[in-house]
Amino acid sequence: MIPSRAGRRPDRTALAVVALAAAALVVRLVGLGDRPLHWDEARVGYWSLRSLETGFFSYRPVAGGPLVYHLSRPSLALFGATDFALRLPFALFGAALPFAALLFRGRLADDETLGFAAVLAANPILLYYGRFARGDVLAVGFTLVAFGFALRLADGAGRRNAYGLAAAAALAVASSGLGVVALCCLGVAGLLVFDHAALLPSARPAAMRLGEYAARLRGAATPAARALLVFVAVYVFAFAPRAGDTDGAGLYTPGTILGAIDAALFDSVRRFVGVRVVNRYPEGTHEYLPYLGDLLGTLALAALPVVLVGAAVFLADRYTAGGPRSEVSAAVYWAGASLVFVPMLTEVSAPWLGVYVVVPLALPAGIGLAALVRWGRRAFDSRDVPRVAAAVVVLLALVAQTGAVASSEVYAPSDRDAELAQFAQPSGEFSSFRDNLSAWVGPTDDDAPEVLYYGSSMYVADGAADSPPVPDAWGERLPMAWYVERLGADSTSAATPGALEARSSIPPVVIAPADERGTVAPLLDGYVAHQYDTGLWGRSVVVFVKN
Repeated sequence: MIPSRAGRRPDRTALAVVALAAAALVVRLVGLGDRPLHWDEARVGYWSLRSLETGFFSYRPVAGGPLVYHLSRPSLALFGATDFALRLPFALFGAALPFAALLFRGRLADDETLGFAAVLAANPILLYYGRFARGDVLAVGFTLVAFGFALRLADGAGRRNAYGLAAAAALAVASSGLGVVALCCLGVAGLLVFDHAALLPSARPAAMRLGEYAARLRGAATPAARALLVFVAVYVFAFAPRAGDTDGAGLYTPGTILGAIDAALFDSVRRFVGVRVVNRYPEGTHEYLPYLGDLLGTLALAALPVVLVGAAVFLADRYTAGGPRSEVSAAVYWAGASLVFVPMLTEVSAPWLGVYVVVPLALPAGIGLAALVRWGRRAFDSRDVPRVAAAVVVLLALVAQTGAVASSEVYAPSDRDAELAQFAQPSGEFSSFRDNLSAWVGPTDDDAPEVLYYGSSMYVADGAADSPPVPDAWGERLPMAWYVERLGADSTSAATPGALEARSSIPPVVIAPADERGTVAPLLDGYVAHQYDTGLWGRSVVVFVKN
């Protein structure tokens, strides 16, 4: 039920946010399964299917946050092993992101709340990667929720907000390794706002409130302990291993629960540090400026209105009478810290990093959007035609830029000109492989393998990809491995021509690197060759299909 104020009439702001979330859901579901899976998505899908089959799950930092798998498994179980089903829970979360704006109503006017929600619903970067089976939108979204609960807690809205803050923080960490970075950037923003309120003479009224906050902390040991327990409980649930049909420790396996909790609390941290800090890819470090330049380019393409309006609101808020609003300052500081640290600490430069800047900037941008509408309305009421025309032109420009990027990037087929697609996104032609593979493979109810991967770069010993960790060569099979696995087809490997010729029978589908075509084709009499790019450019494969 939509809450009502004073029990008399529906809450129009909440109803409007519901409408925005419904529209966000529609635009995220349209064509959700059309684009072939990115390599990262295919990895999530493959291991989710394997986990459904065996019941086994173990956190591996190189494969992303555990929450991604906990969301994808039930969706695949309920709706089948399709690209649509894999992406569905992420699309639902992206569509629900506008609801986070309601947490800020104690600080924002109603129209500012709607502006905030509208940016979260419609920004092209959030739209593109809100339809993508990765944990980045989850991580920054839960960090935004933690920010909202933190403000409510600071405003004295009830200590129960501490439990929401703790749960949201744990879910952000469980979504992606960069969730830790997002929370730290939010922490940096909080420290800067606190320092500003305590030290600057213009902020003495805010400084006076610091004593009030300190008074609230006294006697808060019990709620703080409960919040810590909430964090630990959510964290353990997300990171604890599931034994499945193995004899290892599992959260649901009697007699091993303590071992599973130990693995969640301590082994997960050791693995994270080992992969993300000690043995970082690539080679522990990378050049900073190219990564920063890529991120700035993504923001200029798909979030320029958000950046410009957010910056204008920050400057106007900071230098007008009454002093800065702490929620605006914190949001911009958070975005600024993300702009500095996310390209520094990420391992791969990719357009999805833009979400870590856009989400915090959505708050000041929403305030600016509301102010622009307010200004145009006043001009209309006063019959000031030039001001009305100016407001309409600016609003149309903002909408047109968003719509143009969405239509050309979000729904268009992937190709080399796609700015929001990362290299490991297969081109649109790869859809032919996905759509025809079932017919090529045929029945999968016998013990003989239906797919063979050829070449040393794709060779994986039989059984070596049943559970992680897997050889590096397995990654060369992405995204094909997901499409083979979802059919229930068995696969095998051959590293050399001799190994291929020595087989008593060759499966109906043989996949090889494109540069091996001349070597393999003479050995496959009666097979028809199809060539595909598994990335936006390069990494071509040839698929031989028995005629």
